[in-house]
Amino acid sequence: MKTDRRGFLAAGAGAAAFMIVPSRVLGREGQTPPSGRLNLATIGLGWPGCKTANALAGDNNIVALCDVDAERDPEFRKRHAGAKSFQDYRRMWDELGKTLDAVIVATPDHTHAVLAMEAIRRGKHVYCEKPLAHSLGEVRALMRAAAEQKVVTQLGNQGHSSNETRMFCEWIADGAVGAVHTIHAGSKSVNTGLDRLAEARAGAPAPASFDWDLWLGPAQARPFSPAYAPHKWRGWVPFGNGTLGDWACHVLGPAFRGLDLGAPASVVAEVRDYPQEVRGEVFPRGDIVTFEFAAKGARGPLTVKWFSGDQPIPRPPELEAERKPVETGAVVYGDKGTLMYGSHGAGGLRLLPETKMQAYKRPAPSLPRVPRGGHEQDWARAIREGGTSCSDFSVGGPLTEIALLGVIALRFAGQKLSWDTTAARFTNCDAANAFVSPPYRKGWTL
Repeated sequence: MKTDRRGFLAAGAGAAAFMIVPSRVLGREGQTPPSGRLNLATIGLGWPGCKTANALAGDNNIVALCDVDAERDPEFRKRHAGAKSFQDYRRMWDELGKTLDAVIVATPDHTHAVLAMEAIRRGKHVYCEKPLAHSLGEVRALMRAAAEQKVVTQLGNQGHSSNETRMFCEWIADGAVGAVHTIHAGSKSVNTGLDRLAEARAGAPAPASFDWDLWLGPAQARPFSPAYAPHKWRGWVPFGNGTLGDWACHVLGPAFRGLDLGAPASVVAEVRDYPQEVRGEVFPRGDIVTFEFAAKGARGPLTVKWFSGDQPIPRPPELEAERKPVETGAVVYGDKGTLMYGSHGAGGLRLLPETKMQAYKRPAPSLPRVPRGGHEQDWARAIREGGTSCSDFSVGGPLTEIALLGVIALRFAGQKLSWDTTAARFTNCDAANAFVSPPYRKGWTL
């Protein structure tokens, strides 16, 4: 995505101009309701799915709730008692497909793509939790399908709708820190299954209310274990994308947009206490992943170093002794200064040290802000008005790809992998290319 004013204006055009949308654009058969309320389905009733549905419920109709655990979150189901509950998303489509306008996909990472693709094929709009998919091949397929079907999409990286993300872009364009050359980013969260390997391998009976086979979806078959589901799947390679996949779309979003990062030219991972024999099964307790981005336009080459879990972001030397360093966020180093921000859209954005922040004459806002209602409403508004959401799959897809390249690099820790984004392949490691589009379990296709 371009990061100049024109690009932001184009992204915000849907919020700036109202137009009557034909029902076919809304993905519906029949007429658009006079109220403009959308009929929404939520697939996945964990915290992210419930939060997104609740954010949209006031102006729209939550008509379907779907989760492989038939007893998941009874309070949420009670709150939306008018919605029909399903355990199998395929039955949901059979019964309500003609009446649905859009779908929220908030399941574990490994099922994002198959669920989002089913909706897109039916001409339905999709809000998908981050990261967009579990593999690079899935990301590319979803981006193509969404463009072909002309549906409105949104990645669930809420910070992309924040004013602070736009402020970061404006400050970078203003030369607040000069030419950026290095970014230290990361999250203190630890997503690993290392401590529960024995429990997972032993297996256990699945709860009666839980459809384990459907939860597995395209992942290769294995016995159920509470070490995986319903809460700890992020630490397991077959289902999640570790701390990098969990947090990169939140933390790197502002830099991705403000510095027009695009795809890295290379990636290399550093890990400790992470034996080769478990790398296809669990993520480490911490890691450092280095991405090199080539020069692009007026921007010079730059390095992004990602720090996960027990590998903290290095304390910036400009930070005063009495101030805490960022634990989940980023430090941006330029040849004329340093910026620091937190997660979810450059929260707490400031120059370092505080004396520079106080002396800085901030530029006037020049980029369109997302109107009231935030990230979820930005998506719904784009559906109604025929516009584009701020983090649609053409934006969220390439951002997700950065994280997924890092996830592959963890398997080959210590080896620098060269990436050809046009060909979607590593040029110096055929073994790594096997994980760009890994195979699905028999009976599942994208």
